[in-house]
Amino acid sequence: MIKVYEGKTKDVYKLDNGNVMLKFKDDCTGKDGVFDPGENSVGLTIEGIGKANLQTSVYYFELLKQAGIKTHYVSANIDAAEMEVLPATVFGHGLEVICRLVATGSFIRRYGEYIADGTVLEGGYVECTFKNDEKGDPLVTGEGLVALGVMTEEMFASLKAQTLAITKVVADDLKSIGLDLWDIKFEFGYNNGEVILIDEIASGNMRVYKDGKIVEPVELTKLINNR
Repeated sequence: MIKVYEGKTKDVYKLDNGNVMLKFKDDCTGKDGVFDPGENSVGLTIEGIGKANLQTSVYYFELLKQAGIKTHYVSANIDAAEMEVLPATVFGHGLEVICRLVATGSFIRRYGEYIADGTVLEGGYVECTFKNDEKGDPLVTGEGLVALGVMTEEMFASLKAQTLAITKVVADDLKSIGLDLWDIKFEFGYNNGEVILIDEIASGNMRVYKDGKIVEPVELTKLINNR
């Protein structure tokens, strides 16, 4: 394997067969020793969290495969904290896709004069932001992505449809163990011109509630993996 990228929580290697290996770490983003998935720097190390996050991702990637939704996932070795994936090109310099089932967080900060915190967004609401810390991850519309040459109209339509379908799979699964998904963040890329889900499906990228109280990511990982 040849290391091609060293990330905060994962390292990326190129394999001889043309695929890519993601090596999950125990390093977590946070500040002052407190885990915070929204932070942009490593703040602490939690022993075993890399394997636990991989286990969560594999569980959901397998569910998506059963649902007929293609992703970059090929296989995984949880004991080694490694996941083999298809190579994919990211959109632009990195694009995050958020599906909101309930209005909260930054959505309310932007649109709070029109909607109350906690309002259900029927059918789900998909929004995209460019990954750019200096500019505060600016929002971009589907029309904007096309105008900027980041993707075609057909690619955006596929991305949106997949986002809603994947979110439903995850939300239905969480509901089965008494948890309510409020929003979730994904990353997509393209492989041979086909839009596919990439990266991971981790607890740190979800906002989940149980009995009206938010479930912290580390606890959520345990609830998903130890059902």
